[in-house]
Amino acid sequence: MAGKDNRNCIDDQIVPNPLLTKVKMLGSLPGMIKRYALSEEQALLTLLRYNRLVDVFTGTTCYSLDNHLRTSMPAIGDVETDEIYLGIGNTGRQFVFPVQARGRRDHIRIVQTEQDLAVCASRFPTLDCRPIGAQLIEEDLIALFEFERSEGEISIKAEKHYRIVPNEDLSDDEILAYRSRGSCADS
Repeated sequence: MAGKDNRNCIDDQIVPNPLLTKVKMLGSLPGMIKRYALSEEQALLTLLRYNRLVDVFTGTTCYSLDNHLRTSMPAIGDVETDEIYLGIGNTGRQFVFPVQARGRRDHIRIVQTEQDLAVCASRFPTLDCRPIGAQLIEEDLIALFEFERSEGEISIKAEKHYRIVPNEDLSDDEILAYRSRGSCADS
């Protein structure tokens, strides 16, 4: 379990860092889907899928395999993963990305990440597991976390915030500024 001195973790809850840069992404969600989403969690999962945010965040090509995967694990019991993505990197390395998604009033919990790691080790033993947490901060602002096990504890490997915007809210100057912040890994 992650230590309580971690500024993003309060009593097993992962809290987005309010000081992170918010990267603007052009929205690709069809209006009909946005209009009829039944819950914040469902809306968040569709935002991730249609805007390919798991691909952007992880730097891999990802495909949604299953959502709301429910299974039983020995020594754990029943577990649910909100969505499972499979991904492939530019060298052919294959990944499984279990995603836990939470609306504005709920939080990602470390115990869920531990469960996701156990499910992936059991169901996808040949794939590298990279657990993801998605937190809706505002209607159009999403925090994404990648977790890893380090020294026997779950820790945050990466955190990024993405603001989904319409075309008119992303200027050419902002696009140029993003280009100057890029790295060799960006493509």
